[in-house]
Amino acid sequence: MPRLSVFIDVILAQKLEGGLLNIYKQDDYPHKVFLAYRVCMTNEGHPWVSFVVHKTRLHIAQDPSLNYEYLPTKGMKSFIQASLELLFGKHSQAIVENRVGGVHTVGDSGAFQLGAQFLKTWHRDAQAACIISSQKEPHGFIFQDMGFKVYEYCIWDTKKLCLDPNMLLDVVENIPHGSILVIGDIFNCKLTQSQWTKLMSTIKSKQLFPFFDIPCQGLYTGDLEEDTIFLQYFVAQGFEFFCSQSLSKNFGIYDEGVGILVVAALDNQHLLCVLSQLMNCAQALWLNPPATGARIITSILCNPVLLGEWKQNLKRLVENIMLIKEKVKEKLRLLRTPGSWNHITEQMGTHAYLGLSHQQVEYLIRKKHIYIPRTSRINFTCINTHNVDYITQSINEAVLFTSGAERGFPKADKP
Repeated sequence: MPRLSVFIDVILAQKLEGGLLNIYKQDDYPHKVFLAYRVCMTNEGHPWVSFVVHKTRLHIAQDPSLNYEYLPTKGMKSFIQASLELLFGKHSQAIVENRVGGVHTVGDSGAFQLGAQFLKTWHRDAQAACIISSQKEPHGFIFQDMGFKVYEYCIWDTKKLCLDPNMLLDVVENIPHGSILVIGDIFNCKLTQSQWTKLMSTIKSKQLFPFFDIPCQGLYTGDLEEDTIFLQYFVAQGFEFFCSQSLSKNFGIYDEGVGILVVAALDNQHLLCVLSQLMNCAQALWLNPPATGARIITSILCNPVLLGEWKQNLKRLVENIMLIKEKVKEKLRLLRTPGSWNHITEQMGTHAYLGLSHQQVEYLIRKKHIYIPRTSRINFTCINTHNVDYITQSINEAVLFTSGAERGFPKADKP
């Protein structure tokens, strides 16, 4: 009798990502374009890497004094300290008071995995994780696997073509009391001071626990401090929160997948207790984090000359992103493409919405071989001097062909 596999009941999982990229790779059209890469791209179509990273990597590789012993479970102490200072500022009162700390994490989602596991064990009152973002995030699957009821909300307004702060406030007002509140890409939401005050008041009154996502500090405005100024509001008001700080994209070391889970507590005593439990969780998840990416980043952040070079690299990258957005908007204007395209330049960061309908997206993929997500949120660093004319002409054609279709992108399903 043939032996049955122990995996006989295992079904093929639905692909979470990569489907669009696979279709693109199989397309043999010579002028095809892919606008959904996660990484920053150069004008030549290669992944962007800060030039100072190349120099630092070579220096580290040739350093005979390095020992390659395992890092502690908490991670590289100097890396954590440098990351906290990058996030809150070197002279932050919270750092001085020792009420913020961190654990060195693995991969872009490691901080969420670690944080979710801790919250499931030590914040038992929280039954739901409410994720507010401008796109479908992978964090939902992590919280779902931990047993949380997950609600996802998109705050992109399809009529105004912007991330609407009023939608954000309405969502926070109506989510379940005591939930985990996961917030990503809040910088583009452009809240006024009174809206910030209302947001924080609602979070306090509903006893929500904020879990922020900082995936690419410096790539919104080109100013590292400006990009995280909203965290100062929460720290100054004495909020306790978690924050995922990923440092792969803004240095261009995507294959390292390095970052930290930041903890803000009321005082040092509470912080130490939380960090001790997080280290227990980390020990079960990955035991010791990898060191190479952390070494590169620490070397740059702790060297004033290298830090200055890196900041200039970031600033130039952001200026190039702003320039390509301006070019796209201007070319669409010259083509007399129906509708307003100001929303393109009003959005900050590498990724932004074109504001196209699903029908227009399908037209671009099927007729023009331009591969973009169904939401029309693209990576603008994928547009360069070689393909900008083809892309804008194709967008114009798609809009004209579907002139009766409603532009925008539907809101995510709510519970």
